[in-house]
Amino acid sequence: MTMSMSGPVPTDQIRGLPTADLALLLLQALVKNNGPVNADSLFRGSEQAFHHNKERDANFLLERLSDAWAWLEAHGLIGPGIQSNTTTWQRVTTQGRELASDASALRKLWAAERLAGKLDPGLENKVRSIFNLGDYETACFAAMKAVEVEVRQAAGLDTAAIGVDLMRLAFRPDGGPLTDMEAHPGERRALMELFAGAIGSFKNPASHRTVHFDDPVEAAEVIQTADLLLRLLRRAQRRRSST
Repeated sequence: MTMSMSGPVPTDQIRGLPTADLALLLLQALVKNNGPVNADSLFRGSEQAFHHNKERDANFLLERLSDAWAWLEAHGLIGPGIQSNTTTWQRVTTQGRELASDASALRKLWAAERLAGKLDPGLENKVRSIFNLGDYETACFAAMKAVEVEVRQAAGLDTAAIGVDLMRLAFRPDGGPLTDMEAHPGERRALMELFAGAIGSFKNPASHRTVHFDDPVEAAEVIQTADLLLRLLRRAQRRRSST
């Protein structure tokens, strides 16, 4: 009878998967063991299995596992053990356990990285918590609604102007209240269209459905767009207050 041994992830997946996908599979294996994790123990056990099974690229397989382990550490999914006096023994972090059981784990991780750092104050408190709860449709709407409110206030326009019409009034190329009249005419029109297009596409998702609301990365990018618009608005406000 022929006996075989195995590493934490099937060798064909170690060879073929991108590092991030391989890391997620490794993470799931670590969580399944339900205890402290140790890189040296993992590598030595895998090395033994690869040589036992006569894998000709054993060193390459170990390097790929090492890449995956490093990726998990870099993204905060593996951290120091809480009861160890050395860094030898580690633990899967709380976020790591959550991601290991989530089929859309990598998309959520990429989305969170897109929103790393502080957003504009008009978004930080209103939008991030909604996004973190996974309510992407509401988060996108709230982000663009914040842009609308801030533009209206900065331009001194009343509530009768909304959405695309508000943006076209505020940034009207021939003399809108937020228009930089020293800019090239084409740039003035482009900025107006940027604000109007973003609001028209993303502020009213129930009507437009431009965003795929099951995709956290796309939702994060809508929020990033709102953040950029608010940065441009702050610039217009500073210019206006200095004249």
